[in-house]
Amino acid sequence: MEVEITYVMGGLAREFSESLASLVIEWLDAAARSGMPFDPRLWNDGPLRSSFPACMAVKAAAEQGPDAAARYLRALREGIMCRRRRLDAGEPLVEEARGAGLDIQRFRIDLESHAIVEAFGANLEETRSVPEAARERGLARETTHGERLAFPTIRFQGDSGDEWRGGDHSYEEWRTAAMAAGARPAGEPRPDVPGALARFTRMATPEIQAVCDLPGPRASAELWRLATEWKVRPERFLTGDLWQLA
Repeated sequence: MEVEITYVMGGLAREFSESLASLVIEWLDAAARSGMPFDPRLWNDGPLRSSFPACMAVKAAAEQGPDAAARYLRALREGIMCRRRRLDAGEPLVEEARGAGLDIQRFRIDLESHAIVEAFGANLEETRSVPEAARERGLARETTHGERLAFPTIRFQGDSGDEWRGGDHSYEEWRTAAMAAGARPAGEPRPDVPGALARFTRMATPEIQAVCDLPGPRASAELWRLATEWKVRPERFLTGDLWQLA
C-alpha cells in the first residue's frame, strides 16, 4: 500500500530514572505478545542515560530521505533492544549510521545542527499534546518524569485533514484506516521469504508472517526449511529470532 511515512520522535526520557523495572516488564510483555526479539540486559548492565540523542539522530537521518530514516530507526531499535548497544552518544550513533548506509559526513553535520534540535522539539510538542480521543483509547502513557505522551501510536491523515489514531490495533484496522485516508493498494504480489529478506535485510518471524502472508506456523516452517538449505540464517535473542539471507 502506498503511503508517505513521517517518523515522529517522542523522546521517552530526557534522563532515565534509576529504577527501570516497570518499563522493562512492559517491554517484555510486549515481546511475549508479539513474538518479537528483545534482550533487556542492557538496562541492568549499563542503561542509556537518555533517549533524546537517539531521537535527534533519527531526525538527522531523515534529512537524507524517508528510506534512510527507516533504515536508521531500524538499526537503532535492533541495536538497543536486541544487541544491547548503548546508543546515547555521538560516535556510537554515527557508527550505526555507517552500518545503515548513510552519508556519514552529512549525518555528522545534520546531527550537530540547530535545525535538528528544532525539529525534535516540534516532535516533542506534538507527542505531549495528547488528544482526548487518545486518552479514551488508552494511547497515552507517562514518561519516567510523569509527562503524558500520545505514543506509541500511529496516525493516518488524508488530504481532507481527517485523521485516525491507533496503537495496539490489528494490521487490518491499520489497513482500513489507511484506505479511509486515501491510500490505495500498490498492486504488488506478496514476496516470498527470500524476496522479503532481500528487501528488508533482517526480519523477525512475526514480520515474515505479515509481509509474506504466512500465518501461524507456516512462517516458522518455511524459515527453518530454508535454513536447512543454507539459504537463510537466524540470529537468536532472548525472546525471538532475527532472520537474514545466508
